[in-house]
Amino acid sequence: MRKDTKLVEAGRSAGPGASPVNPVVQRASTIVFPTLDAYEAAGRNKYSTLRYGRHGTSTVFALQDAMAEIEGGFRAIALPSGVAAISATLMALAGPGSHLLVSDAVYGATRSFCDGHLRQIGVAVTYYDPAIGAGIEALFRPETVAVYCESPGTATFEMQDIPAIAAVAHRRGALVVHDNTWATPYFFPSFERGVDVSIHAATKYIVGHSDAMMGVIVCTEDAWSRIRPVTAELGYAVSADDAYLALRGLRTLAVRLVRHQSTAMAVTRFLTDHPRVTRVLYPALAGDPGHAVWKRDFTGASGLFGLRVDASRQAVRDMADGLRLFGIGSSWGGYESLVTLPQPARSVGNAADAAHPEGILVRLHVGLEDPADLIEDLARNLDAMPR
Repeated sequence: MRKDTKLVEAGRSAGPGASPVNPVVQRASTIVFPTLDAYEAAGRNKYSTLRYGRHGTSTVFALQDAMAEIEGGFRAIALPSGVAAISATLMALAGPGSHLLVSDAVYGATRSFCDGHLRQIGVAVTYYDPAIGAGIEALFRPETVAVYCESPGTATFEMQDIPAIAAVAHRRGALVVHDNTWATPYFFPSFERGVDVSIHAATKYIVGHSDAMMGVIVCTEDAWSRIRPVTAELGYAVSADDAYLALRGLRTLAVRLVRHQSTAMAVTRFLTDHPRVTRVLYPALAGDPGHAVWKRDFTGASGLFGLRVDASRQAVRDMADGLRLFGIGSSWGGYESLVTLPQPARSVGNAADAAHPEGILVRLHVGLEDPADLIEDLARNLDAMPR
């Protein structure tokens, strides 16, 4: 099946006769068995059959099956947030005395976890320039266990040559982990590009309606066998209701992402020509430094991008406060447009951004509103900024 059809069909196992279109919401903690033999038999496959609610119910299994099928991985693991997916993956792969290579453009919570918990337990972390490509081999050590990628970067949107990085990592016996939240499985086929573990803050585009917290880890068979026991030992579990909301979001992911992309292209082209904007950070634009990599490896772009504004921080804050259609809040990926608080570009603190320190960095997510209305809202507030 092609990917649009998979989004509709994956995770749905209709039985004989009449059945509901959607998987049922199966809420359960205790599962009772007719005999001890039956209970013990279920324990031998506790991550995919009913045994105890913390390991999953049919609703959670349906979501995990759907995510694995859509992205092309072996199995998937649902967790209560994207940060839970990140931390569990890194704890499972890295231990005392091991070494991680982590993109310098990663999500702030990932960097905090690496600099905090992982360093405290004796894991060495080296941050690398996102543009390093195959040159990453020079940073490998005998104890390097994984490379953690995020393409594009969370704030400054640098693209990474993941196939080149994966070729080096696999030759050196390391796994490749990629945060695929921005593109989702719909726009980036992780496992075809050499990724071993694909992480999603499913709170964002997978759920799509800003009403559930969710993380998903999609793995190769080897990575799943290492990560799944750790997530169980940490006690991570998701509710059937939240799993249902994520499944509901999956069914419309294709049409939503296509709309997010078309709106983002319209808005970023407008911003590129605005005199108060010094640079737009969006790899789908032909002039973006990462455009060639994006065009080669991705099949589309989502609705999240950055821009640098030529103004004081206070002027940019006032501009953001004046936007009527862009809410101010955490997260992104829902149907609504959002603006994150502005900050000096140089404060982001990654290697690639240091070469472009101009202006105040603002991150926008465009939702499903009419792009003309979003452009008018931005134009009105950018034009009103003091010179």
